Amino acid sequence: MKGPHPSMDDQDPDSGALALDAGEPGPALPGLDAASAAPGYQVLARKYRPQRFSDLIGQDAMVRTLSHAFQSGRIAQAYMLTGVRGVGKTTTARLIARALNYESDERSGPSVEIDPPGRHCDAIARSAHVDVLEMDAASRTGVGDIREILDGVRYAPVSARYKVYIIDEVHMLSNNAFNALLKTLEEPPPHVKFIFATTEIRKVPVTVLSRCQRFDLRRVPRDTLSAHLKNICDQEGAEVETAGLDAIARAAEGSVRDALSLLDQAIVQGSETGPVPASRVREMLGLVDRSRVLDLLDAALSGKGEAALSELEGQYAAGADPQVLMRDLLDYLHAMNRVKATGGKADIAEAPETAARIRELADAHSLASLTRLWKTALSGLDDVRSAPDPMLAVEMSVIRLMAAASLPGPEDAAKLIAALEAGAPLSLQEGPSQAAPAQDEAYVPGAQAVEDAVEPDPAPPSSLESLDDVIALLDAEREVLLRDHVERYVRLVSIGQGKLVFEAAKGAPEDLASRLAGFLHAQTGARWLVDSQGRASGGETVRERRRREAEALRETAMRDPAVLRAMTLFPGAELESVTPLESDTPPAQMTDAGTQRQERKP
Repeated sequence: MKGPHPSMDDQDPDSGALALDAGEPGPALPGLDAASAAPGYQVLARKYRPQRFSDLIGQDAMVRTLSHAFQSGRIAQAYMLTGVRGVGKTTTARLIARALNYESDERSGPSVEIDPPGRHCDAIARSAHVDVLEMDAASRTGVGDIREILDGVRYAPVSARYKVYIIDEVHMLSNNAFNALLKTLEEPPPHVKFIFATTEIRKVPVTVLSRCQRFDLRRVPRDTLSAHLKNICDQEGAEVETAGLDAIARAAEGSVRDALSLLDQAIVQGSETGPVPASRVREMLGLVDRSRVLDLLDAALSGKGEAALSELEGQYAAGADPQVLMRDLLDYLHAMNRVKATGGKADIAEAPETAARIRELADAHSLASLTRLWKTALSGLDDVRSAPDPMLAVEMSVIRLMAAASLPGPEDAAKLIAALEAGAPLSLQEGPSQAAPAQDEAYVPGAQAVEDAVEPDPAPPSSLESLDDVIALLDAEREVLLRDHVERYVRLVSIGQGKLVFEAAKGAPEDLASRLAGFLHAQTGARWLVDSQGRASGGETVRERRRREAEALRETAMRDPAVLRAMTLFPGAELESVTPLESDTPPAQMTDAGTQRQERKP
């Protein structure tokens, strides 16, 4: 198999294993003096790579499962490690290889207790053991590469207990390569174990997954990762403010390797007077002070448009990244939802003053309003990712948050509708999250706007007593598109007294009720409540009614003796249309008594 091959200098004369004591320098090579051979700086991600299972953070479930399996002798023939980048898949694979081959003076069987290191541990950790072979499937994807593995499977290990094959990024293998591996993977020799690692578990064939014991390596929680970074700083003799470590943990998104790489950068920022300040870390990460993000959210949800947009411009000028800014807004809205859902008992892993401010903001909004705001911000993040100018997308997202915060919640809408049905004066109590909309109108989802604390407008002209009257008015005003939508999607429940209630048919535009209410207001001079959100079931749509009436008229005509006679005289003839002679009303305008009674219901 191609791959990293150890040098002869690493050969252990006693065991034949590839091992080298880390404390023993190798023989000097000609032409190199001691100074040039001195080791350089080792990055934190490599220096603090876990050397035992207890060093893994956030993976307790996997360690517990492996420990029980080894103790009971139920050792799988293949393991599948999956997770996002930097959570320790390759490191865990090497630890499992060490555990499978652990051997010391006190222990001679597979064990997760690999401290102190066994005879094979050092070589395996350095990827230099002859019986533990690593392959990167990202660069070696073909069936020929897998055949090299299969050719070596038949041979017993040189010195270790098991011959272990570690295949990283296994999802990159071709279909032919996977197929070549299946048979051996299902029935491998007893001395062979496979360990696979992947970030794209969905791309691995089910036939391969079913033959492996799967471990999903979790993202490391922010507080756990921040504590880990603090511990490393203590060992390195470096000082970084806690808020700066929290910012690094947040930016790493659960990846330990990313967090340590960022910590490397943060430490070299340095500070002559004390710890590296959090502001310098945020500047390094391209972030602004998160308290300013909270200021932005507070202004937007309070309806202070000028202050919100001014704060947004200031943050962008200070170097804020648009995507990071939207993620921070989402984080705070998520925290507000958690606080509201748990009655203020949620642990939101923020500084005490920040947590208190989040709770204060959450108290000013209903849970329904907060969930709507989070969904609005989530849509904004998608816009930022795809927009040609991300900052403009952030600005529009903030404006949409302001609009969403000004809408009354579903409970307020229900109160308005109940008041209308009872004929009582309307009143909408606006809280901090419900700033008055433009033109002093409060908008109800699915219903036309009504003014706050005013008596209902006088009933519109009595000529609008049925849905056909409304359609006739739409036709007279040449509102072709709105008329088509009314005919196709409106299942009338009731009409009268300035109120039209209907059930929306499947596929109806979301703004149909508001458009119809605006049209009626413009034509009658009175305000209409057009409601499509009620629970009552409506009748058939105008389009369905006309189709039914036309079909009934056609069936009646087909039974007419004159028509039957004509069909007999002209074989193959078809009845294309039927026009009634008894009425000047075209078929499309005919209504049955039941429909008329329904549409005239007050």
